[in-house]
Amino acid sequence: MGEKLAIVSSKVQTTRHRIKGILTEKDYQVIFSDTPGIIEPKYKLHEKMMQAVKNSLEDADVALLILDINDDWIACDQVFSSLRLKVPAILVINKIDMASGEKLGEAISFFSGKTYSKKIISISAKQNQFKEEILKGILDFLPDGEKFYDEDEVTDLSTRFFVAELIREKIYELFEEEIPYQTAVIVQEFKEKTTLVKIRAEIIVQRETQKAIILGEGGKMIRKLGTTSREEIEKFLNQKVFLELFVKVRDKWREREDYLREFGY
Repeated sequence: MGEKLAIVSSKVQTTRHRIKGILTEKDYQVIFSDTPGIIEPKYKLHEKMMQAVKNSLEDADVALLILDINDDWIACDQVFSSLRLKVPAILVINKIDMASGEKLGEAISFFSGKTYSKKIISISAKQNQFKEEILKGILDFLPDGEKFYDEDEVTDLSTRFFVAELIREKIYELFEEEIPYQTAVIVQEFKEKTTLVKIRAEIIVQRETQKAIILGEGGKMIRKLGTTSREEIEKFLNQKVFLELFVKVRDKWREREDYLREFGY
């Protein structure tokens, strides 16, 4: 896409929503759906995440099954097989810059002939290698049709959503263990002023002890979180930002339908 539309971290379950990216060129428009990873649901939040995956599969014309070449191939095969895809799929083997040519050959051999895969493409996303091959592969399988979105649109989600996600990304970077998974971020105020954008956001946690960790001794951690988040948001908006962060406790929010709906899930 050439735009940062999805947050990333080294931790699993970073993506919680279905995020659409709209790529419009002279002869085509492709709508990408980035979905949460596939997990066994333990909470209502997980159930909502898996519903986003299901919805994406139901209205897709082609699926990209993406794996790290250093992943467990048997486990990937089991997940991909369990999807029971009704659309053609391209298997994308990523991080080929971190493996030998021999290992890549073994991976291609392992996945060749799998019923869920119509094509295999190997890439290095970090080094931006073979992106054109992926796009060509997608276009080969897409049907002709009218454009869904205007040419200047790159996503169907609001700026508020991306601001909240950027703050959540920094939580994943700065905090360990269960903290990232038990937090949500809600943008309560987004005001565009002449010289800057004023943003007030709430970080939702489940327990008072988690609130204390987010705040840190003497407010040290929340100040650090605010600084790193503001810098990232300013890059995203290309504008100066005044950011206020607050921490609130909502007991068992991941299990409660009312909270999940309020928090956009």
